[in-house]
Amino acid sequence: MGDIRQSLLPRDVLSAAKELLYHLDIYICNMVQSGRQPPQVDSKTLELIEEFILHAPKDRNTPGRRMSALQELQLLEIMCSCFQEQSRDTVRQLMFSALFSLQGNQADESRMALLGKLVSMAVAVGRIPILECTATWLQRTHRVFCVRLAQVLVDDYCSMVPGSVPTLQNIHSTSPRFCCQFITAVTTLYDLTSEELTPPIELLQMIASWIQDDPRLVLITFLNSPLSGSQPISSLDVTPLGGLVRWCVKAPLAFRRDKKVALSSGSTENHQDAGLLFSALHLSVLQVFMLLPNILNEKGLFGRLALLQLESLAALTSDLSRLLDQADKHTHTSSEDMHTLSQLTLDRLAQALQVAMANRALLCSREDLRAICSRLPHNKPRGKPEPECGDSLFQTFKKLPATHYNTPFERFI
Repeated sequence: MGDIRQSLLPRDVLSAAKELLYHLDIYICNMVQSGRQPPQVDSKTLELIEEFILHAPKDRNTPGRRMSALQELQLLEIMCSCFQEQSRDTVRQLMFSALFSLQGNQADESRMALLGKLVSMAVAVGRIPILECTATWLQRTHRVFCVRLAQVLVDDYCSMVPGSVPTLQNIHSTSPRFCCQFITAVTTLYDLTSEELTPPIELLQMIASWIQDDPRLVLITFLNSPLSGSQPISSLDVTPLGGLVRWCVKAPLAFRRDKKVALSSGSTENHQDAGLLFSALHLSVLQVFMLLPNILNEKGLFGRLALLQLESLAALTSDLSRLLDQADKHTHTSSEDMHTLSQLTLDRLAQALQVAMANRALLCSREDLRAICSRLPHNKPRGKPEPECGDSLFQTFKKLPATHYNTPFERFI
């Protein structure tokens, strides 16, 4: 495609971009049809994409061309139609990769900006092929950029435009792969360490309803991906289970952190709503764990693959240690309320650990579990000697009905 550049230079920016997309489609179709393995877009074609679609300057002495807002909107519509009309998924995926795979150069910022707008439009107008390609992109891209894309969608559909949440919510039945990857990305983005990193109530409600309607949704990526050993450290987790457990366990203390602000504004309704949603979400996560034995057995992975990582739980208990320590210093919350919230946090952690281990989503020994729980601080119930919080957690384990989960959990502790 290198000889096309001269024909594109005289054209206006929109016409040149449209023409290049047309030639890119033909080029990739021919490459796939020829059976070339592995099919890979050459560097000259990538340079054309950067120059005429992403508008990165060819060299320092050549100013980059820019589109007006109207031209950019027209380009997005053209791209939506291009992916919608291409019937072969292999071609669509290669084309999407050519356009948006990050190259580690100056054009990556333009890629991310255009990708955010394209995916947001695809959600709005129901362009499923683009959402499916985006799901693959989210599997293969560094998590830093995945959460950036997730933030764009949260801003567009949960923050900036009131009443637009249903538009995003309705895609769960048409592109479950995208929804699964989106949940993984937002649970990575929002870790509840600050008010800014606490999920909006609209987002929380949407995800809770998705998983209540279809608990298997969070396993879609795992079920449809070839297993090639361990996940790269830089990528998103293969399921959002770790992030969802983190949300549910930290929520009582994280939302209580901002209780004083809510009281001063005269409204605690969002906190109460969030509490109910996190409770429902916690139950749904436990139900997902209950589905795993049959699924792992079918794949021959029962007892061999941990979908809940020990490192993730270790980080969670470190966060809990900090939150519990901060909770003791909150003078605007009664000690009785704080004890109740702390116990709810520990109960959820104990339940998640028990059910995950019972259903072999978490593979660890008694010593591993004790090492994790030892990260928790001292916890002094009223009128009793001060025990280790980890020991208190083990007592919580023992109070849970292990037979309900079809395992005598006491053998682990």
